[in-house]
Amino acid sequence: MFAKRLGMAAMASVVALGISAAAQAGEAHVAITQIVEHPALDAVRKGVKDVLAENGYEEGKGLKWSYESAQGNPATAAQIAKKFAGAGPDVIVAIATPSAQTAVASTKSIPIVFSAVTDPVGAKLVGDMMKPGKNVTGVTDMTPIAAHMQLVKRVVPNAKTLGIISNPGEANAVSLVKLIEVEAPKAGMAVVNAAATKSGDVLSAARSLVGKVDAIYIPTDNTVVSAFEAVVKVGNEADIPVLAGDTGSVERGAVAAAGFDYYDVGRQTGEMVVKVLQGGKPADMAVEGVSKTELYVNLKSAKKQGITLDAGLVGEAKKVFE
Repeated sequence: MFAKRLGMAAMASVVALGISAAAQAGEAHVAITQIVEHPALDAVRKGVKDVLAENGYEEGKGLKWSYESAQGNPATAAQIAKKFAGAGPDVIVAIATPSAQTAVASTKSIPIVFSAVTDPVGAKLVGDMMKPGKNVTGVTDMTPIAAHMQLVKRVVPNAKTLGIISNPGEANAVSLVKLIEVEAPKAGMAVVNAAATKSGDVLSAARSLVGKVDAIYIPTDNTVVSAFEAVVKVGNEADIPVLAGDTGSVERGAVAAAGFDYYDVGRQTGEMVVKVLQGGKPADMAVEGVSKTELYVNLKSAKKQGITLDAGLVGEAKKVFE
């Protein structure tokens, strides 16, 4: 009876601390759902996994790691979310807005930590950034659009019209387009928007901008970023400089980007996941932002797209692709 009382007391302590039984047993289960695979979102996932390993949650050694990609399909994301909710992991990590929205719709009790979500309030993931209040928190990658518009003008000083391509069905993209339409005119540019509701539409959307714009800016829209090479192809053929909202797109052919290092975004997300595994409540954990940006430039792409980058700008870049 004494032993039984001790066991009950220990269990009560665990419950009081909010620490999951699985985590206590050294078998924490983290389930990751990702809307699509491309370098930026893959870097987020790697960052999460690396931080978990550094804190003793290594796959196969104290960590059950479940991962599925929706391959860009929101319906598939919903299926993944329901599957994960049924499996009852200790934490669901949702990478990008559509995956986060489906995860939130699937469970009100399992902790959810989202990442790479631009507008968590607009996407109805949380009602208050500082006090989420439910089972959801995470890291937002709200882009510093005003600074990006200034970068466009540094790269293409004579730009009067700016083309953007976005998926009007993705809440993240809708929020960014609204910001661009506010900030671009302040930098002296009119905006021409082309829609791409799936990755297969990106090439035709880019071609629709030829003859209408002086530069193309691609926000952190997962549909468009997953088919970024199609935009670069049009930029190369029509001498239209292409800029991006994420640095991962510079190696893929953008002229320049001043964005977050998405591996660091993933690491920041991973720190929040560790806190949850160790008893933290998402309801009490404020949504975290990312402030540090880095400049990447691609000299080869600049030449292909008909411009020469200012030497001062190149000198400021953390990475220069030649």
